[in-house]
Amino acid sequence: MRLRTPLALLGSALLVLVGPPLLTPSSGADTGTQIPGLRFMVPNTPGGGYDITARTLAKNVEDAEITHNVEVFNLPGAGGTVGLTRLVSEHGNGKLAMSMGLGVVGAVRTNKLPKTLADTTPIARVTEESDIVVVGKGSPYKTLDDLLTAWKANPAKVPVGGGSSPGGPDHLAPMLMAKATGIAPKTVNYVAFDGGGELLASILGNKVSFGVSGVGEYLDQIESGDLRVLAVTGPERIPGVDAPTLRESGVDTVFTNWRGIVAPPGISDAERAKLLALFEKLHDSPQWRESLKKNGWSDAFLTGEKFGDFLAAEDRRVDSVLKELGL
Repeated sequence: MRLRTPLALLGSALLVLVGPPLLTPSSGADTGTQIPGLRFMVPNTPGGGYDITARTLAKNVEDAEITHNVEVFNLPGAGGTVGLTRLVSEHGNGKLAMSMGLGVVGAVRTNKLPKTLADTTPIARVTEESDIVVVGKGSPYKTLDDLLTAWKANPAKVPVGGGSSPGGPDHLAPMLMAKATGIAPKTVNYVAFDGGGELLASILGNKVSFGVSGVGEYLDQIESGDLRVLAVTGPERIPGVDAPTLRESGVDTVFTNWRGIVAPPGISDAERAKLLALFEKLHDSPQWRESLKKNGWSDAFLTGEKFGDFLAAEDRRVDSVLKELGL
């Protein structure tokens, strides 16, 4: 048996006393939220709602010291389904998550994708927001009534642009508007763009007569006067946006959008728990509360299995609405 010298024993005692490097309470290690190498994938182009959401989330978790060095990257295509396919292929990767929302639910349905959101690991629904009916500052439509008059007269000659594929929020909202005003949804000239960034250029360039998008995507352009909001699709007016609701304008429909985060399938229970803890801590942070207010987002926090149940219900709802609209 080997005898330990007094010097070796002293060294061992010091290791026990010192232990690992000391961590500050806000470092995220105490709650198991540090995920080195965490990446957020955005399944559409820069400037859209998924992109703004992901970049806001990444900045907030770093500012709140929940985790560090989060990378955000874009993988656009097919209304978000290119990104979804990539996510599902990353089986077991606990350091990847995707920003998504109702648009991906609709794109999966209309593109008949073999992989669906049921193949992912649901993490959290984070926001809900109203869509807006918006035109460029040079548009001849000063009010929603002006727009509806022209739209009813000839739907094909009044193209509406949206930053989502058919079945997504920017598509469903104008279709429900059309139905409520007596326009057959099948006659609507809907032009799909891959995210709000692409849509914005077409609205400003008068390539479409009007656009429908999330309010948080265009707050800067609304404030500058480059865009004029004719109506909001939600149940209430939006603070800071001078526009009535659809119902106030005589259009009997209400529509809101939401966004969330999903992870690849097959991640471990420990990895899933870390992601859930990260978003729970983010939800309680002052940084996130400020971002909700700044972007006009409503808190719609829902995690784990409850979010998974919500995704399944949304898939059924999109299918039902598309059938109801004859689309």
